[in-house]
Amino acid sequence: MDITALVLVVLAVTLVIAVVVVVLVLRNRTVPISSPDEASPSSGSAHGSLGSSLRKVFRSGGVSEQTWADLEEVMLAADVGVDATAAVVRGVRSAHPETADEAREQVGRQLRLELGDKPRELALIRKPAVILVVGVNGTGKTTTIAKIAARLKDDGKKVILAAADTFRAAAGAQLQTWGDRLGVDVVGGQEGGDPASVAHDAISSARSKGADVVIIDTAGRLHAKKNLMAEMSKIYRVAAGDQGTLDEVLLVLDATAGQNGIAQVREFSEAVPVSGIVLTKLDGTARGGIVIAIERQLGVPVKLVGVGEGLRDMVPFDPDSFVKDLMED
Repeated sequence: MDITALVLVVLAVTLVIAVVVVVLVLRNRTVPISSPDEASPSSGSAHGSLGSSLRKVFRSGGVSEQTWADLEEVMLAADVGVDATAAVVRGVRSAHPETADEAREQVGRQLRLELGDKPRELALIRKPAVILVVGVNGTGKTTTIAKIAARLKDDGKKVILAAADTFRAAAGAQLQTWGDRLGVDVVGGQEGGDPASVAHDAISSARSKGADVVIIDTAGRLHAKKNLMAEMSKIYRVAAGDQGTLDEVLLVLDATAGQNGIAQVREFSEAVPVSGIVLTKLDGTARGGIVIAIERQLGVPVKLVGVGEGLRDMVPFDPDSFVKDLMED
């Protein structure tokens, strides 16, 4: 074998070894899951984009008809919605503000009035209390469930998770991983099995073990798919049993969905009695006004908001803090 052929063989062997090493490294690589001690700081902010826009609307120092037109425009851009925007502008005008600062202050007051004083605590009355978690694909339902479970554990509750998403192969494994990290039991079923049966088994297990809360994960589904929505209704009926109702039905909604979120809430509410909204990615959107649009049009309260990736980055929704953040520059 001449020297050129020998060099080519050595290079080929070296390349093969390098490829094998890379494959092995990637195969053994794991994606870190935030633990309670690794939570990222909670901002709770809607990035104050409305506040910045309002500063521009009122920067002239005076109030004119153009001011009201500009105010409507920036509120609609923040996803406050047509109805709520009209109500807020009407309320601000009726206060007859004489300066731009007074008008801006009135905007904050009107936004807070739009949110009202709805009960926002999780209503966990029975034992075991049952929480059904629903939503479209990609909203972060499973991670949201882990965050809720962590909060309940902090409150001294014994929690059981139900992996009723039996159609996505990785869903049960993902929930089990969270369960292992949190130290809570997970009840699953066969891939492709009946998700309602999983919910039933989890509730039965909770009763036998004296657990306080069952949280049921469900497959993500497009709100326009009638057959999948009917299946979700079945899960609800089976989980509710003879009592006919559940403690909570939480719809996980991506804050970046904008006005499409209204359609999601409406469609899901027709299939199951949605009792509260969990708003995710609120830290990543500049259009937090969707909260106001949802509550005005549909009357479903936002109960929890996700403001980061860590397990502690799921916080109760505080209307006062929300409006303050929304109005900040």
